[in-house]
Amino acid sequence: MIFANSSNLDGGKRSMSRGTPLVLCCAWILIALTGCSPSPSKSNTILLWHWMTDRHDTLEQLAEKYKQETGVEVTVQLFAPSEAYSQKVIAAAQGNVLPDIYGVLDKKSIVVDFIQAGLIADLTDAMEADGGRWKNSLFDKALADRRFDAGNIYGVKPGIYGVPIDVTSQQMLYNRKLLAKAGIAAPPKTWDEWIKDCQALRRVGITPFVSGWGEIWLLDCFASNYAFNIMGEAKVFATYRGEVKYTDPDWIRVLGLFEELRGKNALMEGIVTKGNKYAEQDFALERAAFTFNGSWCVNVYKDMNPKLDYGVMLPPPLDTAFPLKIWGGAGSSFVVNGTSPHKDKATAFLKWLTAKEQQALLSRDTNNLPANREAMALIPPILEEFARGMENSTHPNTWPVHEDPLVVETFDKGIQNIIIGEKTPGQVAADVQQVKDRQMSKGSR
Repeated sequence: MIFANSSNLDGGKRSMSRGTPLVLCCAWILIALTGCSPSPSKSNTILLWHWMTDRHDTLEQLAEKYKQETGVEVTVQLFAPSEAYSQKVIAAAQGNVLPDIYGVLDKKSIVVDFIQAGLIADLTDAMEADGGRWKNSLFDKALADRRFDAGNIYGVKPGIYGVPIDVTSQQMLYNRKLLAKAGIAAPPKTWDEWIKDCQALRRVGITPFVSGWGEIWLLDCFASNYAFNIMGEAKVFATYRGEVKYTDPDWIRVLGLFEELRGKNALMEGIVTKGNKYAEQDFALERAAFTFNGSWCVNVYKDMNPKLDYGVMLPPPLDTAFPLKIWGGAGSSFVVNGTSPHKDKATAFLKWLTAKEQQALLSRDTNNLPANREAMALIPPILEEFARGMENSTHPNTWPVHEDPLVVETFDKGIQNIIIGEKTPGQVAADVQQVKDRQMSKGSR
């Protein structure tokens, strides 16, 4: 089956090499079929598998609450880390022993494989019931991660095939105390204001900006924000299709932003080799005034420095005709096993789990953004700040076309070369286009 060739992608942060060896898959199947297999089916019991260590205790508490309210028992089983969980799901899919509720930590094309194998149920009817009450209570951008529209590139029957239990949003954060030391009364609203603030911070000995740009997915996220801002979605996607060249002035302008950040001394030294966990530590310990990170950082900063006084802001846009888009959408999602004899009970539990009260509890206990928009008034203020950008979000999982991975890697590593002064924007643009032409040529053979 095709599941033996999956690659793990969890929010863009973790990856696993393609081509899982057959012997490994067989080993996991044996595990799934023995001590770790789902319990025998009971008419009033449903089984849920997940990978989220930070949410396990809360999920168990909610399962107990659900049992008290409905009489239906939800058995919650944790398998971590996420790489081991993904392998278990692959093996269980091959052995037809998946639980009633689970998650697929992978790109959308692999989710399609599960759908086409009948292992993920279409939840559209349940979402649309009562005038679409369940669907409308959730952030549309979160639903988009597991929604397939008419005419989708995968050929999947239009519908909603998963339920987001939280959302993520990648934005900028600022340290109020450090900005005040530089005489900055409010966070910047535009790119030019931000550059001036960075210079003001340098004058008083404060590093302006840090981020985990040693991890190119995060650098790519930041760059794509400004690509959408400078040229709009249509031109970005036309580039991915090969209709616009990376040597176009708009793309050189995107690359030029990183040259400007270098020239204005806005970046922390060593930013191109810094992993995100180290960048999070730098910001939490007040070594930089600005950072670029995802909403999961709220929990991280709470542990590192509970007294940290910071706020959330959109990346400062350029003065253009196009809106600045940020990466955001579903964080963690569950699906219902399409072969489960308890599909209706599993669906009912997920509907209950994503209702306002349960979403607010999950958010308060775990510092994750709720997928239910109605829960916004019940969550901590810092999470509410992150949530304000959701309507202006985008995510690669929802794009109609994607760039070749080798082209993306060349582009992002080229930005790193610009930051350390090894190449100019024009040189990087030429390098990227050369790789693009070569990959396009391969595809046409």
